Amino acid sequence: MNRRLIAVIVTCLALVTVSCATPSESLAKQYENGSEEGYISGDGSTVEIPAADRDEPVSYEATLDTGESVSSSDFTGSVYVVNFWYSSCPPCRLEAPDLAELSVEYTEVPFLGVNVSDTAETSRTFATEFSVPYASVVDAKTAGVQLAFAGSVPPNAVPTTLVVDREGRVAARISGLVRDPSILAAMIDSVIAEDQ
Repeated sequence: MNRRLIAVIVTCLALVTVSCATPSESLAKQYENGSEEGYISGDGSTVEIPAADRDEPVSYEATLDTGESVSSSDFTGSVYVVNFWYSSCPPCRLEAPDLAELSVEYTEVPFLGVNVSDTAETSRTFATEFSVPYASVVDAKTAGVQLAFAGSVPPNAVPTTLVVDREGRVAARISGLVRDPSILAAMIDSVIAEDQ
């Protein structure tokens, strides 16, 4: 082989290697630098989806940390908020009081937690510690709710907060910590105002 062909092959292999970077490499970097967070946190970016561009309604059935059943049909006709979290996730702990406060402020908008890692007991303990008034799905073993939302606007980080419209379609997403509760409030207001 000539040198030019070898250089092209080496360059292509380098590009393929760089382009295949995955979130797990981020975890490896955490280990290297000693932070050992153990999760992939979003950057707080937001997405709002116009009604005409939303995917099909999300459908699921699950069990809450209270032992009761919940399904997407329970929210038919309502705008609601879904928050993906787990108890030892630092940004989840930071945003919990804000989410609790918003859930009390928006009495007509149900909030649903989806605990992606913990037992029901741990989930309830967290809710007590942070005065979270709404229940959470215990989704660690089945990941059923996570998978249900993955086809639409996936919860690609922990935490992730979604606003779901009256038809059960994802209308907005905050990937990572809800840094400013007024942003989530504005998203909720926007979806509530639709078709009124």
